Amino acid sequence: MSAPDASGVDQCGHRDRRRRAGPARRRDRRVYLRSHPVLFPLLALLRRAPVLRLGRTVVVNDRQACADALTRVPLDRTAAGTTGGTANRLEIDGTLFDQAGTAHRQTRRRVADGLGAAGVARLRPVWTSLLDRELAPLADGGEVEMVALAALLAGATTAALLELETDPVRLARAARDAAAATAHEQLPGLPRPGAARSARRAAERLTALTAAGADGPLAAMLAVAAVNTTVAALPRAVAWCADDDLWSAAADARLRPALVTELLRVTAPSPLFPRVAAGSAELGRVRVRAGDKLILVARHAVDAHRRDPDATDPAPPHVSQLVFGAGSHACPGARLARAQLDDLLAALAPYRPVVVRARVDRRAALPGWATLTVRAGL
Repeated sequence: MSAPDASGVDQCGHRDRRRRAGPARRRDRRVYLRSHPVLFPLLALLRRAPVLRLGRTVVVNDRQACADALTRVPLDRTAAGTTGGTANRLEIDGTLFDQAGTAHRQTRRRVADGLGAAGVARLRPVWTSLLDRELAPLADGGEVEMVALAALLAGATTAALLELETDPVRLARAARDAAAATAHEQLPGLPRPGAARSARRAAERLTALTAAGADGPLAAMLAVAAVNTTVAALPRAVAWCADDDLWSAAADARLRPALVTELLRVTAPSPLFPRVAAGSAELGRVRVRAGDKLILVARHAVDAHRRDPDATDPAPPHVSQLVFGAGSHACPGARLARAQLDDLLAALAPYRPVVVRARVDRRAALPGWATLTVRAGL
């Protein structure tokens, strides 16, 4: 990992600033402990081991081993417990997630083109106009519910990306329901009675909303990824800024890009990546065999559990980028995620919001808030 040496400097060249958890970290910790009260405490107990085998499951906490697992280990894209496998079982076209070789590269290239610089520039007016409208109550002393706002932004942006004529709130709700209903297949634990039937119904509702999209059946999986990561990330980032008073950095156009990257690193919207090995490899000192389930704990790999966000001394790009994957498994939506959070923080900074109510979402696929209400702090 990134342990400090005798000088107190870690392997990335940063001063070791571990200290007693501040208010932002204490609040954010509730997201993990209340949404997944067994899984994340268990992973926390295992995080000192860079790579650890537990039967046919390999838990990967080490940064380099995590990157190697995504770039050097052959992966089974259709195995049970993976995104592609879940998509196939629910009869959703998981093209981006379950293809390999040329077909996978072509699909990724097409998606990446829509989410590149030109694509983000095309989509930006969608969410900035909503920010202007939805944040207006703060100027009059009113409150804004950030989870509802994040869902609206995500639904509207996803609809525009996929060229869908559908209500953005309804689209976001369907994408969140589909993810929540299928999350148990990708996380350790026993399946709940009736969960498979609920997951299939949720997938059918989402597919019906996205079938007419420009990307056809692929649209459903893109909607799940885009909506759920956005709804998980944005409110948590806002809460962190409010609790640790990071609004001065958020207001500074020179510091804000680094703050955005750091907030996405520490909140790690997708804190772990479940994968299945398709062949033999070595991670750290652990031999991986075909069929082994890999739990890649991105949260630990980027030191999200111990290094607070610092816009003046951010983690190196190769570290912070790992929350979006690596190599051919990197998330094509990273640019859009950064742009949305940058614009949200810029819009909120003049009000220096404080959190007045917060409740953890115990049902969501990704750790996040069910409600997070803010008002102006000035």
